[in-house]
Amino acid sequence: MPSVKIARLTDRGVVGVEGADSEKLLQGLVTNDLEGLSPGAARHAALLSPQGKILFEFFVVRVENGYLLDVAAAKAAELAKRLTMYKLRADVTIKDRSADFAAYAIWGDSAAALTATRTCLHFDDPRHQAMGVRWLTESPPPPDRQVVELAHIDYDALRVHVGMPEGGKDYDFGDAYPHEADFDLFNGVSFTKGCFVGQEVVARMQNKTVIRKRVVKITGTGPLTSGADVNLGDIAIGRVGTVDGTHGLAMVRLDRVLDARQKNQHLVSAGTTIEVDAEALTRYSASLAARPSATLPS
Repeated sequence: MPSVKIARLTDRGVVGVEGADSEKLLQGLVTNDLEGLSPGAARHAALLSPQGKILFEFFVVRVENGYLLDVAAAKAAELAKRLTMYKLRADVTIKDRSADFAAYAIWGDSAAALTATRTCLHFDDPRHQAMGVRWLTESPPPPDRQVVELAHIDYDALRVHVGMPEGGKDYDFGDAYPHEADFDLFNGVSFTKGCFVGQEVVARMQNKTVIRKRVVKITGTGPLTSGADVNLGDIAIGRVGTVDGTHGLAMVRLDRVLDARQKNQHLVSAGTTIEVDAEALTRYSASLAARPSATLPS
């Protein structure tokens, strides 16, 4: 049986940030630490609003003369424009290069071995080992009998299995904080690098706040519906994002979920009873115990 799966990620684009000052520019803007990043390695990161909410999420990949940002295709031109606003007199060239690259996700037991036989730009997904490897190629990969070629929906199913949110699908850009989008759980933010846009808000949430709203895994008694509300009685306490049959991801109010569980009340989405991932509730309960007097974000 083939042990590698590959999916073309048709909704991803690429922004180039190249030049002598590219590291200095990005290091002062994005949520993760880029210092010492070796060629071909990547970080997952976001560019936030001054209020600390995610405007763009992307992979920052080190290349010879700077970086490539693997970003949602619908946001690539906007990201290039936003970075140009911060450029000032820096020696940096910023360009939407989506037309030059195709993005692929490769996962399975032999993903690394297959990648080693290719010459395309590639990097381990820095969020979680199960997410495999990503390729940025200038031409389609050649056919391989050891590879199962899948559709984008299969990659989304992998994300659901791991519990990996994606911007624009599981949370809205401009409306979610990094903690709510699980950046703290999946290596998307550095709490030691120093200043970046929105850093004060992120640091306060890390050190003084109980995060009561997050993207979590959910399971339904029947097929789930993307975009449907998660209801506790007549009150919407969340919204379903990516789905894979009876499994999915949802941004939910964990305080309401925990209260419902204690009162033996059921959560329902589009007529389907759902359960929230027990690990997420355990983590939330532990944060309450650790910070009994912490502030709660809205």
